[in-house]
Amino acid sequence: MTATLVAAVQAHPAKDLDAGLERTATLAADAAGRGATLVAFPETWLPGYPAWLDVSEGAALWDNTVVKAAYRAMAEQSVSMTGPAANRLAEIAADHHITLVIGVVERVDAGPGRGTLYNTLLFWGPDGRLLNHHRKLMPTYTERMVWGQGDGDGVRAVDSAAGRIGGLICWEHWMPLARQALHEDGEDIHIAVWPTVRETSLLASRHYAFEGRCFVLAVGSLLRAAALPAGLPAADSSEWVVRGGSAIIAPDASVIAGPVFDRECTLIAECDLGRVREESMTLDVAGHYSRPDCFRLERTSHGRALAAGPARTHLPA
Repeated sequence: MTATLVAAVQAHPAKDLDAGLERTATLAADAAGRGATLVAFPETWLPGYPAWLDVSEGAALWDNTVVKAAYRAMAEQSVSMTGPAANRLAEIAADHHITLVIGVVERVDAGPGRGTLYNTLLFWGPDGRLLNHHRKLMPTYTERMVWGQGDGDGVRAVDSAAGRIGGLICWEHWMPLARQALHEDGEDIHIAVWPTVRETSLLASRHYAFEGRCFVLAVGSLLRAAALPAGLPAADSSEWVVRGGSAIIAPDASVIAGPVFDRECTLIAECDLGRVREESMTLDVAGHYSRPDCFRLERTSHGRALAAGPARTHLPA
């Protein structure tokens, strides 16, 4: 197995989608210029994480005009998979010959669910082809006011030029069945996207690396209070709301780059994919350390739900 150079990009999001796309191109070009063949961006990098849900007083109250305006702005600047933003992301991957993994707020513009927003993780190949499209299974707490529930279709690993890759979004890393589904798909590299990689987020990312015997890119973003929507309660404009904390982790759970807080950076690390095989000698939760005679993981026929339990048990479609 070969080594691959990977990059975790930690930066401030742009003020609008068009500027964000060009910022993505610039940062991806920089990482590619440093030799990275896989470049990962944070959760909802485009157009940015809605931290205003947690800092706004009364965010869940009816007719909160500030929150409604913030939601409208996020929706208008979100990414439609049938629009020019998705095409631009494909171009960025192809232009720089990279595997691009990027978090976006996705907007459905037509058909069932029209107008719904999702917290989405997109995987693009170096030929500009979409490799995987994962919508967060369960928006966390206040996020449920703005995002729909995803499905199990994107909970999978895919082959890429950088190795076999998969990813989960934020608190999905505390969903045991989602983790096991990806472990059974055999990841070499896992992309764990977060708003901020807090202490518990880093713990979850390191645990994932150890459990799955894979490399993990834990990628966080940056945001100061000054960038929050107008009209929120007064705060020190220099105060950090989202602090980064990005890190790159080896299959034995050791941190090989980062974590870095409170500043922009692009972490670069070499991933020797042979270490995935080495570490699986002692633990392989989808192989020799599993007990399929006692437990097994199943997907429904439509790939939209997961079930686990004794081998005779499954959930209906």
